[in-house]
Amino acid sequence: MLIPKADRKKIHEHIFREGVLVAKKDFNLPKHTDIDTKNLYVIKACQSLTSRGYLKTQFSWQYYYYTLTPEGLDYLREWLHLPAEIVPATHVKQNRSHAPPRGMLGGDGDRRPGGGRGGERGDRDGGYRRRGDKEGGKDAQPGEFQPQFRGGFGRGRGAPAGQ
Repeated sequence: MLIPKADRKKIHEHIFREGVLVAKKDFNLPKHTDIDTKNLYVIKACQSLTSRGYLKTQFSWQYYYYTLTPEGLDYLREWLHLPAEIVPATHVKQNRSHAPPRGMLGGDGDRRPGGGRGGERGDRDGGYRRRGDKEGGKDAQPGEFQPQFRGGFGRGRGAPAGQ
């Protein structure tokens, strides 16, 4: 598709400046939401850059999501005649004035020492394992357990009457 050079330059400048681009899959849309050109031109220019390996495309819910690759960064820098000091907005490091919160739930950084809702994992070996009055408890001696067969017919029911 033939795209006017002025429109192609607008598209390439926007991709280089932002590092990413979103385009709705609507070929009849008269104007792209961010760039002052036809949406069809934006999609087709990005399709061309994707086929050459300069953009990565992700399609979801009728929207194209384009991401600039390192090769595309070099290509657009050369095509737009820009110096190496200029980088896209996605490549700029942001300075944080404070550390992010530790926990996502509370946000104030206080967390239980054992982790989630249940507390520490050591609490699990509770009283039911400590009782020695049952067979197989910690007080039972090896060889003391003697299972008994009391008859019956599966699941504790006796044999049906008349047999």
